[in-house]
Amino acid sequence: MTERSAPTMTSANTAISKPFAVAVMTNQSSRRKLDWFRSPTVAVSPPERWVGPKPVTGAAHTVLMSSGADSTRTGTVVAALFDTAIGLCAIAWRDDTVVRFALPEASEEQTLAHITRPFGGQPVTEGEPGPAIVAAIAGIRAHLAGTVDALRWIEVDLPGVPEFHRAVYAVTREIDPGRTLSYGDIAIRIGAPGSAQAVGQALGRNPIPLIIPCHRVLAADHALHGFSAPGGIGTKARLLEIERTPGFGEPMLF
Repeated sequence: MTERSAPTMTSANTAISKPFAVAVMTNQSSRRKLDWFRSPTVAVSPPERWVGPKPVTGAAHTVLMSSGADSTRTGTVVAALFDTAIGLCAIAWRDDTVVRFALPEASEEQTLAHITRPFGGQPVTEGEPGPAIVAAIAGIRAHLAGTVDALRWIEVDLPGVPEFHRAVYAVTREIDPGRTLSYGDIAIRIGAPGSAQAVGQALGRNPIPLIIPCHRVLAADHALHGFSAPGGIGTKARLLEIERTPGFGEPMLF
């Protein structure tokens, strides 16, 4: 797998093949809103002496991710549904930067309800994607169809996300398709050894799965013990299989 630049797009029509559905959204939606990222019974806090993430050394990639707390983006959040090889996905963005992504729910209504729930207390409105989001959608569709892409060129914004979580997400975005890390590995890389459970809870609240590839983080025994997105560990296994991760979907040679 090689790193690539964002594709050049001239219009939504050239980037997104049919079917492509822009969701119809209303502030008074009667649809049941689902929350993938359910709060745990007992919350685990970052370690008291954690003083911030370690610098990522030796990184060979550019990860486009805002600092979150310092975000100055104030535009309206817009969302759309789009078809992929694994079903209907959804994306939400603000100022051409992704703020939320949804893997397929059990129905189109549920996917729509998830992506259109209020963002930062503000309603999410209907809109057509501009070139940057059209390119992101095209990249996601190609990836899920088997043309594997790290998707690190897609810019994301994480307003209001705690610093510990953002540190976890930054390391997670550095995991290449076909590779995995454990929760403990990430804890060590952000300078918080022994905080694997807190790392797991941060990933369970990941608002932008796939682009922030929390499915590439496994338990220490390399097992699939849980996944907060729709479909649970079945979805996680399918994403790892698409990315041709050793041990998932293909027999091991050794």
